[in-house]
Amino acid sequence: MTYQVEILNPKGEKLLRDLAEKNLISIADSSNDPFMASVDRLRKKAASNPPTLDEITREVEAVRTKRYAKGKA
Repeated sequence: MTYQVEILNPKGEKLLRDLAEKNLISIADSSNDPFMASVDRLRKKAASNPPTLDEITREVEAVRTKRYAKGKA
């Protein structure tokens, strides 16, 4: 079973480390997640060259048209 936990208080990290030392839980570093690396790369690209409202609208309409065509076939 996997949970993602956001630590709000530094004392929480100490509690989690103590549990890990007692082999009750394991802590994995999620900073090397390839999916999140892709998301970060896309976010950086969008920040430097954000799509226009017209580009977004065209893309949405293209996807809807394609989806609607599949449903009728």
